[in-house]
Amino acid sequence: MHRPLNASARRARSVPAALGMGVEEELLLVDAATLHAAPGASAVLKRCAAEAPDRVSAEITTLQVETKSRPHLHTGELRDELLTLRRLVARCAEREGMGVVASGLPVLGDVVPPPITEGDRYAHGMDTYRALHDEMSMCAFQVHIDIPDLACALDVANRLRPWLPVLLSMSANSPYFAGRDTGYASWRALAWGRWPVAGPPPYFRSPAHYEEVLGALGESGALVDPGTVFWDVRPAPRLPTLEVRVADMTITAEESVVFAALIRALVAVSLREAERGEPAPAPSAEVLRAAYWRAARDGLGGSGLDVITQKAVPAALLAERMVTHALPALEAYGDAALVTSGVRRLIAHGCGAARQRAAARGGPLDAVVRHLIEQTVADPA
Repeated sequence: MHRPLNASARRARSVPAALGMGVEEELLLVDAATLHAAPGASAVLKRCAAEAPDRVSAEITTLQVETKSRPHLHTGELRDELLTLRRLVARCAEREGMGVVASGLPVLGDVVPPPITEGDRYAHGMDTYRALHDEMSMCAFQVHIDIPDLACALDVANRLRPWLPVLLSMSANSPYFAGRDTGYASWRALAWGRWPVAGPPPYFRSPAHYEEVLGALGESGALVDPGTVFWDVRPAPRLPTLEVRVADMTITAEESVVFAALIRALVAVSLREAERGEPAPAPSAEVLRAAYWRAARDGLGGSGLDVITQKAVPAALLAERMVTHALPALEAYGDAALVTSGVRRLIAHGCGAARQRAAARGGPLDAVVRHLIEQTVADPA
C-alpha cells in the first residue's frame, strides 16, 4: 500500500465515533445436479424462517434470496454473522436439492426472462419496467452505514461519488451470464445501468434539491416507490442509514467484511471533511459513466479512470489510493490491518471475476459454479 501520510498527520485527523454498519447479501440458488440457476426461493425461505426469522428474505426473482445482518460496530462480529447466514441458506438449500452461490449473475441456466416473485409490488414493477426485468437475476452486495440525517447523507454521497468506480472494479464478480463469457468483469453493472434510476447518483446541492429531483422522477413514472431509487449510493428509504450498493455480490464473507469496513471508513472520513468545510469533489456524470464502464470491463486487473484528474491509471493504484484516503478512520476503528491485507489479496489474486475465470480454466463452466458453491461458505480463518 502507498502511505503518503505520515503517522502524526494521520493521528491529527480525528474521525467520528464508530458508525454502525449492516450488510445485505443477495445469493443465487442453483440445482445441485445441473448447477443451473434454480427457482427454489420459496421452499428455502420457509426453512430459513424456522431457524432465523427476519434474517433471510425474498428478492425480485425466485432464483434469489437475500440475507440481512444486524447492525454491528465490530468487523469480527459482522463476519461471524455473515458466515452464519450464508451457511444457514446453504444448509436449507441443500435440503431442497440446491446449492448457493455468491456471484453477481447466474453462471449457468435459462434465466432470460427470470421467474419473478409473486406480489403486488413486483407485479407493479413488471408493468412499469417490462423487459428491463429480463436480466434481473442479478445480485448485489449492499452496506448500510449509520448517518445522522438526510443532509449528512447527501453530503457524504457527494464525497463518495469519485470512489464508486473504484469500489466497482474491486468487487467485480459477474463475468459469466447464462453460460456465456460476457467479456466484462461486471456484466451486472452494465445491465443495471440501463435502469432509469441506477448507477452513480447526481451531485445534490441540498435536501431540497434531492426532493425536487425525486419529485420529477416520480412524475416521469420512473419510480414504483421510494425503494426503486436504485442509485449506487443513496439515503436508505426505510432506515436512518446511507446505503452503498455499487458492488457485485462478493464471493466470500471475508471479502464482504473488508468492503463493509472500507466503506464505513470512507463515510467517516467524509463526515470529518464536511465538518472542516472542505468542498466535495463534483466529477461530471459523463466522466463517471466512462469510469464505470472501464471498471466494469476490466475489474481490478486493468486500468481505471481517475475521475478527478481524468487520467487512466492502473485500477490497483486507484484501490491503494482509496485505502490511503480512508486510513485515518481505518486506524481509529482498528480495521487497518483487515482492509490493507484484504485489498492486497485482491490485487494479488484478482477480483471475483478474475477468480471465476481462473476456475474455468477455459473449460466447461460447471467448474466455476462448483468453485462458487465452495467459496460462498468458506471460512479462511
